[in-house]
Amino acid sequence: MQNELEDLDRFDRAILTTLAEDGRISVTELAKRIGLSKSPTQARLRRLETSGIVRGYRAILDPIRLGLDHVAFVEIRLNDTREAALEAFNKAVAAIPEVEQAHLIAGNFDYLIKVRTAGMPAYRRVLAEKISTLPGVSLTSTYVAMQAVKEDGLADVT
Repeated sequence: MQNELEDLDRFDRAILTTLAEDGRISVTELAKRIGLSKSPTQARLRRLETSGIVRGYRAILDPIRLGLDHVAFVEIRLNDTREAALEAFNKAVAAIPEVEQAHLIAGNFDYLIKVRTAGMPAYRRVLAEKISTLPGVSLTSTYVAMQAVKEDGLADVT
């Protein structure tokens, strides 16, 4: 797959960077900030959305204020890494709401997942009832985060 970033000019990149900072910006204000008129800005934005580069818009919630201050990273080893087993695991892990991220890893384990809960008792329940019962899981190792130093999303594509 070709790197779609290569097809983006400076205006497209400015649109993406601005949207990453403020997804609620009006098209009129967006056009002002990037230095284009409203119509071409709107057309570019629509193209970025249609192509899937802009996947959507959402509110960024503060998990700490919502009482979800326990973050654990879990290494997972599977007993089968053939494609069908990976697909079954991927589908099942995606359905666990407490899992914020899941990554297939090249290394000494198969997956690294980020789990956010309200505390250790809640995490232990998620581990026992959801993660350990995922298809093919043979071993898990948990690392509890003490502090988030940086947790921002992609914000600059220039």
